[in-house]
Amino acid sequence: MYGIVNKAIEELVVVNFGPEKWEAIKKTSGIEHDFFISSEPYDDEVTFKLAQAVSLEMNMSLDEVLVAFGQWWVVKTTQDKYGDLMRSGGNNLRDFLMNLPLFHNRVMLLYPKLTPPEFRITELTESSLHLHYVSQRQGLREFVRGLIQGLGIIFKTDISIELIHSRQEGATHEIFKLSW
Repeated sequence: MYGIVNKAIEELVVVNFGPEKWEAIKKTSGIEHDFFISSEPYDDEVTFKLAQAVSLEMNMSLDEVLVAFGQWWVVKTTQDKYGDLMRSGGNNLRDFLMNLPLFHNRVMLLYPKLTPPEFRITELTESSLHLHYVSQRQGLREFVRGLIQGLGIIFKTDISIELIHSRQEGATHEIFKLSW
């Protein structure tokens, strides 16, 4: 993952819990990076070690950490750093989700080494859809749940998220039923 992801985890911790907690998390993680460069790719293991250390230090489950980070990523990081790009995705939650594949194409222009997940939409109605999440990375399902919750916050839309297919249960990818 790119350094911007790791920097966002750091920002989430520092803003909410202080720099001392971030130092404790870095120590627990065993990561020896003093700082992360936003535009540089890092091994996924670095990000997972940070998330696991947050889980231990904050006495939260890893799933809770991933959901919280997903929300932070959308509500804070993308709004601050990519506000114009986010606004170009649509004026409401439904439109943004429909444009998600195009959104990732634009992000790839900024981060050429990015391997983004694939999102597909099926079962589209005025108040619901099925969001297919396909990724070569394992273990980020709850991060995606947090991203979706964050989009609900941005678009001021109450959203219900139901996981209807999961790789943990033998499916080829995750499918979320989203209703608003």
